Amino acid sequence: MLTFHSPDTQLRQPVSELHGGEMVSPFECPARVEIILRHLRASSLGEIRAPHAYGLDPVLAVHDRGYIDFLAGCWDAWQSAGLPGEPTPSVWPSRCMRGDRIPEHIDGKLGYYALAAETAICAGTFAAAQASKDIALAATDHVLDNATPAFGLCRPPGHHAASDQFGGYCFFNNAAIAAQHALDRGLSRVAILDVDYHHGNGTQQIFYDRDDVLFLSLHGDPLEAFPYFLGHADETGSGSGAGYNVNYPLPTGTDYPRWCQALEQAMQRIGDYRPELLIVSLGVDTYEHDPISAFKLASDDFGDYGRRLAQLGLPTVFLLEGGYAVEEIGRNVVKVLHGFESA
Repeated sequence: MLTFHSPDTQLRQPVSELHGGEMVSPFECPARVEIILRHLRASSLGEIRAPHAYGLDPVLAVHDRGYIDFLAGCWDAWQSAGLPGEPTPSVWPSRCMRGDRIPEHIDGKLGYYALAAETAICAGTFAAAQASKDIALAATDHVLDNATPAFGLCRPPGHHAASDQFGGYCFFNNAAIAAQHALDRGLSRVAILDVDYHHGNGTQQIFYDRDDVLFLSLHGDPLEAFPYFLGHADETGSGSGAGYNVNYPLPTGTDYPRWCQALEQAMQRIGDYRPELLIVSLGVDTYEHDPISAFKLASDDFGDYGRRLAQLGLPTVFLLEGGYAVEEIGRNVVKVLHGFESA
């Protein structure tokens, strides 16, 4: 299985994250990629290739222009305002405030375009986000051109990024950009299966009223888990997208047999939909020792569900999302990919 990777994903190096009421070192860190690369190179999965630059047109196909301009200029605007530290949102247009006016000051603008306070923006964020979506697009093109699977070693991840909001370590929605790119290349139906512990709220929002993308997500119940305000089972799509959004919220402590039941149900829905491409938002933070998640999958379970996904018989691209048990992330990612290949 071909892997796509760019060293520019390492340009994002924030120093802080708000977690549990204190500032800590970010859980989403460059070491995640380094360890996955080490395991990939030690495996028999195949070549690691660099993507070419696709520019911003594929991004603008799913994201708001004003939002992209904000991300491109955020760091410089923060510096120009003479503010210390890293750009971090601290105020939002909440239910009791207006949300139809975008502040001019960077502090207010951050809150307008943010969905949470844990994700800081640093000097290399925009460049890393561009590299990450290039990886996703290159992996998708490879699958479409060769009918063989590919893995996009994306960083930063993407599935929390909505059309005009960042958060959950995500800035460009890599899976959504890849799906739209595939449709623009002539496909009629794409399925996105999100197996990250956290709900892919951004992907859901982008495609919620469309029937050309089936979105399915297995995740921690939003009553208990980030992002809290999206991901319930009664969110099934609207308009022409009614019935094409499928959420499987699962309780804290979910083990592999229970998780696998939901996976089988999702696979049945995918089979009925008959997509021409499957995009897997591959978060391995379902691992039992992940520090910011609460499922109980063991390492061998990742290989098993990789084999199950292969049974769909679909052109498949895997794009990295979460996974914060850093020392184990490489092993768990490679197990999914090996499982898929072995089937």
